[in-house]
Amino acid sequence: MKITVQSIHFDADRKLLEFIQEKVDKMVLFYDHIIGGEVFLKIEKSDEAKNKLVQIKLHIPGNDIIVSEQCKTFEEATDLCIDTLSRQVKKHKERERGL
Repeated sequence: MKITVQSIHFDADRKLLEFIQEKVDKMVLFYDHIIGGEVFLKIEKSDEAKNKLVQIKLHIPGNDIIVSEQCKTFEEATDLCIDTLSRQVKKHKERERGL
């Protein structure tokens, strides 16, 4: 699946980009009609430790699913986004099939 990753106001390292690509690619296991996706990485300017923001947008026929999480690390936020996305993609698939 083709995804674009945008890191806002910083350069993400290759290891992080590969981690995100690997996680998002697993979404095809739940629903094979996913067209593509976009991932936005941002560091919030705050004093809190949870200042890493990840937003994932999946393009699926008829709709887009958008999820965002804010955590201490981008990896943790990505994992939480993928958990939420998998539930939403499964719901979308069930609604599509009329179950």
